[in-house]
Amino acid sequence: MGMNGGEDRPEVPVGVAFLLAQLGAHAAGRFAERVAELDLTPPQAGLLRMLAGAPGRSQRELADRLGMPPSRFVPFADELEERGIIERRRNPEDRRLYALYLTEEGFALLGRLAEAGAAHEKEMCQALSEDEHRQVQALLERVAEQQGLGKGVHPGFRRLRPGRRAE
Repeated sequence: MGMNGGEDRPEVPVGVAFLLAQLGAHAAGRFAERVAELDLTPPQAGLLRMLAGAPGRSQRELADRLGMPPSRFVPFADELEERGIIERRRNPEDRRLYALYLTEEGFALLGRLAEAGAAHEKEMCQALSEDEHRQVQALLERVAEQQGLGKGVHPGFRRLRPGRRAE
């Protein structure tokens, strides 16, 4: 074939890094759609999970863990507090600091979030057997650790701007 036929062109190899980016973008988009049904953004979902695992952390600790400047974290947390999902309490050791906690409504929402997460995991991995799923998870955890990525913290949170909802 000629120049436009395409058969003379060498096939461009697709590597693991590309596949990870492709799947990551797809998975993030699908997850954002799922949590939007709960009226949450992915970063808000991440904060709820963090607070469930370690209640009473300061706003600064949480902002650092999410990779967000404190100036962005405060309005981010304000919205969840206004909705009654989290509450701020004065830190008994340092009255200048606020500690964040999930409310009863926040725990109920966390349960619905866990169901959405399980459905998302099942959808994304339906082509794999249980053994393959465990193998892929273990391999990806090893790669993420080697790359210095925080466990359970999405790197996109660092770019979050206050007031922005999931598209």
